[in-house]
Amino acid sequence: MRPVTLAATQMACSWNSDENIAKAEQLVLAAAEKGAQMILLQELFETPYFCLQQKRDHLALARGTDKSAVVSHFSGLARKLGVVLPVSYFEQAGPARYNSLAIIDADGTLRANYRKTHIPQSPGYEEKFYFNPGDTGFEVVETRFGRLGCGICWDQWFPESARCLALKGAEVLMFPTAIGSEPANPSLDSAGHWRRTMQGHAAANMIPLVASNRVGEEKEGETAMTFYGTSFIAGYTGEILAEANRTDEALITATVDLDAAAAYRAEWGVFRDRRPSMYRALRTLDGSTVSD
Repeated sequence: MRPVTLAATQMACSWNSDENIAKAEQLVLAAAEKGAQMILLQELFETPYFCLQQKRDHLALARGTDKSAVVSHFSGLARKLGVVLPVSYFEQAGPARYNSLAIIDADGTLRANYRKTHIPQSPGYEEKFYFNPGDTGFEVVETRFGRLGCGICWDQWFPESARCLALKGAEVLMFPTAIGSEPANPSLDSAGHWRRTMQGHAAANMIPLVASNRVGEEKEGETAMTFYGTSFIAGYTGEILAEANRTDEALITATVDLDAAAAYRAEWGVFRDRRPSMYRALRTLDGSTVSD
């Protein structure tokens, strides 16, 4: 057996970054007290979700990895508590800006800096104005408690993201998120769809998965967003092990056996029976056949 305790958190954010950092720290401390070893905070928790509208002033929020207050602060906290912490932040790298995730090991070491691959663009989610498409590719990081694979928010809608991480040896999948109502379609509630998509990733790849979303209402100009929380932890067959509600700040934990998950993957035969040469259409945008 190789048990590991996973944690998901969710919280509301204000424009007081010090308060956001302090609130996130309290959630991490509470998770560690419950025995959590790998703890996920939500996407871009240092500030409100500033992508509601295209605002030039918000570009100045970006920081280099070595100058990011959240990366520095939570590297120290990870080292103090002996926990793994993927930390979402707005990264400045030369003239480029990325929606990034600093994956911090339990000794406080930055093991990887993942840059969000898929950048959405729709009313209320104006991310292409702020972020360059990520150039790191999907990475799996060897941490003290297991091999961790991460995506960020919109990445979680693509089965290719989870499968790439599974093929690279991920034992746990984590997706920090900022998702809620649709300003262009107020009647649409995607919460169930959002969750079922990731449960499918866990089930199809036979890997436990953690998703952390934010809660609360945020507004920029005439654009308002209500984030629907429902952060959760899924087991390696896609079952919900722990879940938060739609409105409250929360911390949830669940323990999974990584050895049992590995045995299940090996016995089930999905990775044995894959036919990569038959999936050439996946290398195209329109599904046409391409030559090698």
